[in-house]
Amino acid sequence: MEMGDAPAATAPSLAKVADKALEDMPHWPWQCVVDAVKQCQSLFPLAESTGVFDKVVGALLAQMAIPAPGDATPTSSSPESSAFRFSCDTKCSSLSLRRTWWFEDLVVLSPGMVERVAKALLARGADHGIVARFLFYYLKCRIAGASAEDKKAMLEAAITVIADLDRSSVSCKGLFGILRIASPVKLVAGCQEMLVAMIGRKLDHATLDNLLVQAPSGTGSLYDVSLVLRFLEAFLRHGDEPGRLKKVGELMDLYLAEVAPDPSLRPARFVELATALPAAARDCHDALYRAIDVYFQVHGRLTDDEKMKICKGINYEKLSPECCKHLATNSGFPTRAAVQALASQHTVLKGIIRHSGPLKPASPPPPPAAHRESYDDADGDNNGQVVLYASRLELTLENQNLKSLLDSMHWRVMELEKVCSRMKTQMTKMKASRRGGGAAAARSLPRMCS
Repeated sequence: MEMGDAPAATAPSLAKVADKALEDMPHWPWQCVVDAVKQCQSLFPLAESTGVFDKVVGALLAQMAIPAPGDATPTSSSPESSAFRFSCDTKCSSLSLRRTWWFEDLVVLSPGMVERVAKALLARGADHGIVARFLFYYLKCRIAGASAEDKKAMLEAAITVIADLDRSSVSCKGLFGILRIASPVKLVAGCQEMLVAMIGRKLDHATLDNLLVQAPSGTGSLYDVSLVLRFLEAFLRHGDEPGRLKKVGELMDLYLAEVAPDPSLRPARFVELATALPAAARDCHDALYRAIDVYFQVHGRLTDDEKMKICKGINYEKLSPECCKHLATNSGFPTRAAVQALASQHTVLKGIIRHSGPLKPASPPPPPAAHRESYDDADGDNNGQVVLYASRLELTLENQNLKSLLDSMHWRVMELEKVCSRMKTQMTKMKASRRGGGAAAARSLPRMCS
């Protein structure tokens, strides 16, 4: 502070000189500012209560805004190339790279100090994308080789700051990178919830590989289905846009197909997955039907009541005719599901025919070749009549095909209704025979279907 041996009467007080030195801190050399940050690290909370830390952060921000053209930027080794595959949604322009030259000097700070510095920078208007990239760079450099306790502290510090950033500053991929590293570490409940909430809000950007998180040891399952259900719950609190909802619907169909073969996946959990999204999330239920079909094949001991609970997730009117036909002949599905599917398709086809409207009389066919010359000389409306005739002919054929399919499905529904009626009759007889006792109870039931 350039204090000499002047007499006490004429020398400035130490406090005044210290204040002046702190005011001039933005003009200090960069390394002196970094050293001041390190000193604050060992002097907390005194450095904070005296205002020194606030002045140091102000000096940091002023220095960060000045590019260092001659320095190699630490982001030249992008977080994407690391073993952890962290990433951010910031654009790596040459300008942004020049603004990240300071990363390397601050990775030596403790997790608590990194959190304080990052929050202070954000409070002073620092770019959210740059702060996010610094946090990922910090984790990339410090996580490897750290103890479990140090990893926990680093992850909690990073998650706490990231939760305050703009949603566009951090990618879904980066958040799942943190999740995978945090899985073996027991984070505090608050940080776990923050991470789940952040991932849930960006679930429409996730991939199937992101969701295939290994289940905790001791659960017996392959994948952590409970975690995915928490993601869905967080997403549904914010994801009401139709486009985002449909993306998550497609993602969940892929996830259901992946977890369906797991023999340890309980029916109740599978039902939660199949019914978690609202109806607007799926325009077609074919993928959901196929996943349920696989689940039924793997879990062959399910009762019809358990299967019907799972089938509640299917909207039969959103099944394609091919899937509906497959379901009707699928012995793995309960008869009630087949009846409901055929009845729904029956309703759909009736609606199609009803809305197609009555056909007008078709225009006469074009004249024979002998009169083609005179036909060609007619006014130009004849060409439109030919096209109209062809389109009406196609519509007639289409309606005939639909009616034929409708009749076939109607017959099948009637057959299944007969089977159900016969089953009810046999059940009534069986109950009566049990009440009567004796030989009547020992008789075997007759065949219900010939």
